[in-house]
Amino acid sequence: MSLPPFQRFLDDHRDLVWRYLAATVGPTEADDCFQETFVAALKAYERLPEGSNLRAWVLTIAQRKALDHFRARGRRAVPVGEVPETGYDDPPPGEDPVWARVRALPAKQRAALTLRYAGNLTHAEVAVALGCSEEAARRSAHEGLKKLRLELHA
Repeated sequence: MSLPPFQRFLDDHRDLVWRYLAATVGPTEADDCFQETFVAALKAYERLPEGSNLRAWVLTIAQRKALDHFRARGRRAVPVGEVPETGYDDPPPGEDPVWARVRALPAKQRAALTLRYAGNLTHAEVAVALGCSEEAARRSAHEGLKKLRLELHA
């Protein structure tokens, strides 16, 4: 089986990637990460081996772009005229507080949960996307869920 044309690949995966990125970095930052994901995918698409799992491949790229976003945000200065009433980590009004808590998880747990639930990947596909064993992917997702349950039911 040969690779489909890139436009068909984009059409088939764009909703999944955008949902994953919106859950990972938030809806306001998802558009930039989405564009960066598909620009990177376009550059590497012709070198992709036949028979590759396209869904896991593009979500791996999206996960790395999300990590780049978090790293860049940590280096950026945030100028403010006066200190806001809400804390920096408080979710913006109207945002789902559960996904805000998911974004606050450690990187491996956050990635495993968003790939598994927002990306609808199996644990084996999550393992491929994260570059780890299936057991490690299951463990990261389990630990993330356990931490969320403790925080939400405390």
